Amino acid sequence: MPVVYNVTIIIDHSVHDEWVDWMKNEHIPEVMATGKFTSWKMLRIIEDHNPDGLTYAIQYQAPDMEAYLTYQNECAPALQQDAQNKFGGLFGAFRTCMEVIEESHSS
Repeated sequence: MPVVYNVTIIIDHSVHDEWVDWMKNEHIPEVMATGKFTSWKMLRIIEDHNPDGLTYAIQYQAPDMEAYLTYQNECAPALQQDAQNKFGGLFGAFRTCMEVIEESHSS
């Protein structure tokens, strides 16, 4: 069963543009280069009235729980540390793993 690894992030306004660029051009490509995920989406919360920053959700789809757990154990700590080193104190993150029960794509 596929799983979705969702990372919800509130990023401080002062580093927003730099963070978006870093996510698109460095961090997400590094996560995908681990080979544990098959696709990703970067979403911004539209109705976000948080004065501390803008809220995003990054969703990575893994083919199964084994791939996700391997990522968490072998890859995530170093990649999360990279984010702390670059933006520490300027973001908050909440991570969840969800099982895909069913999905459909319009034709």
